[in-house]
Amino acid sequence: MWHNQQSGSMEVLTIPQERGKSWYLALMAPNVKGPRYAWLDPSRLYCNQQAFKDCIEDLLQPFLNDTIDIVAGIDAMGFILGAAIAHRLGKGFLTIRKEGHSCIETKSKPYSDYTGRQKIMEMRTDVVKPGLRILLVDQWIETGGTMEAAIALIEEQGGTIAGIAAICIEETEGGKRIKAKYKCSNCVPSHLQPQFNNKYLETFKAFERKNPVVQNKSE
Repeated sequence: MWHNQQSGSMEVLTIPQERGKSWYLALMAPNVKGPRYAWLDPSRLYCNQQAFKDCIEDLLQPFLNDTIDIVAGIDAMGFILGAAIAHRLGKGFLTIRKEGHSCIETKSKPYSDYTGRQKIMEMRTDVVKPGLRILLVDQWIETGGTMEAAIALIEEQGGTIAGIAAICIEETEGGKRIKAKYKCSNCVPSHLQPQFNNKYLETFKAFERKNPVVQNKSE
């Protein structure tokens, strides 16, 4: 199905009659703005109602029989997936924010994101209690710095990471470290993982026929 999507028109709102495993990954668009930006745009798949639904269901599969008290999402794109997952589970949703956006008492943690820039993550102090089981969600895990900062904020307040969900967990040092320590869920089949690690998907060829692609090989 992945290869069929590659040769298609890539119309974002089209719902194919046959939908194979992780078919919606072919809807993601490549970076055309250069190395200051992430190497692809996963949010394009959210525009397709069936793709968004199937993505959420796939991310949830490993956790359907687990005890989850609340879902947490990381600023900003993790808010989209996290809130959708919380709604699907019938759970509350906790935001983990970048510095400077919270008007209440917070704990903070410095981190380095996928661009190498130094930032600070904040989380409110009035929700997480010892033993609270949290499903932690972000759109993507590349270097792992952002996710590890969020994990630290939760665990330092006594919370338990019930699981981690992201569309893709790249096989970087940080990605491997997170997968070794926590129960994780992602949408990338094993045979496609090398493409994601190399930051270039075969499905990009369908976009290249319309627009030139600027590849971002930064880690």
